[in-house]
Amino acid sequence: MNAPPRPEPTDPRDRPARLTVGVVGAGRVGPALAASLALAGHRPVAVSGVSDASVRRAALMLPDVPVVTPAEVLARAELVLLTVPDDALPGLVEGLVETGSVRPGQLIVHTSGRYGTKVLDPALRAGALPLALHPAMTFTGTPVDVQRLAGCSFGVTAPEALRLAAQALVIEMGGEPEWIREESRPLYHAALALGANHLVTLVAESMELLRDAGVEAPDRMLGPLLGAALDNALRSGDAALTGPVARGDAGTVAAHVAELRKHAPQTVAGYLAMARATADRALAHGLLKPELAEDLLGVLADGAEGDPR
Repeated sequence: MNAPPRPEPTDPRDRPARLTVGVVGAGRVGPALAASLALAGHRPVAVSGVSDASVRRAALMLPDVPVVTPAEVLARAELVLLTVPDDALPGLVEGLVETGSVRPGQLIVHTSGRYGTKVLDPALRAGALPLALHPAMTFTGTPVDVQRLAGCSFGVTAPEALRLAAQALVIEMGGEPEWIREESRPLYHAALALGANHLVTLVAESMELLRDAGVEAPDRMLGPLLGAALDNALRSGDAALTGPVARGDAGTVAAHVAELRKHAPQTVAGYLAMARATADRALAHGLLKPELAEDLLGVLADGAEGDPR
C-alpha cells in the first residue's frame, strides 16, 4: 500500500492548529511524533525531559517548545503523548491520575508496543480518552525520524469509539494503522523485537568478525548482502533461506563453530541457536534434505556440548 501523502510543507503557523500537543518523556520517539503532528497542523506546546540529552533532543526537534514538568504538560495539552520506557508507563499513568493532572476529554496516547489501552485504565476512569499508538520503527532522536514515519506501520489499539480518532492521528503522521487486539500486544511486540532488535546485534557481531578477518570496510561489504537478504525474506519468507545450514553443509558449519569458539566465543551460543532454528525451518519447507539434516544437527549438538558455559 502506498504511503499517504504528507501535508504540504507550508509553515504550520499559517494553518489553524486543531489540538495542542504535549510530550511526557523526551526520548527518541516523543519529539519525533510531536514534530510530525506539527506538520499536520497540530501545535506542540510542552515537553518534559529529565536528562541533559532529553533537553537537548527536545530543543532540536521541538524548538521554542518549553520544557516543563509532566503535570504542566498535561495542564497545557489536549493531546498528551506518553513516550517513556515500557516498565515506567504504569507508574507514570497512576501518578498523573493521583495528582489530578488528567482531565476529562483529554486524549492520552502511549507509544509502548507491549501495552494496549488497559494500562491507561486509571486515566480512562478520570475521563480521559485512551489510545495505544506504537510506531514500528527504530528512532535516532534526530529530524530524520520525522521523514521515516512516512509509510511506517503503527500498532494501534483503541476503544471502538476512538478508532477513527486513532486512525486519523496515525495517517496525519504519515503512518499506516495496523489494528492489534489488547491481548495480542505482548506477542506483537515480541515479534518486532525478535526481528529488529536482534538484527542489530547480529549485524554488529558480523561486522566485528569481519574486521577480525581483515576486512577494512565491513559495512560496505554487508550492505548489499543484507539488503538483498532482507528484501528476499520479506518477499519470499522461508523460500529465501540460503547458506550452509539450509544446504546441509555440515562440514562448513563445524568449521564455523570451531573458528567462532577460537576467536569470538561469546557468539557461539547465538550462532548455534540461529542455525538450529534455520535448520528446522529449512526442513519443514523441504529446502534441507533429510539425509543431510542428520549430520548437520549432530554438528550443532556437538557444538552446544562443547560450549564451556
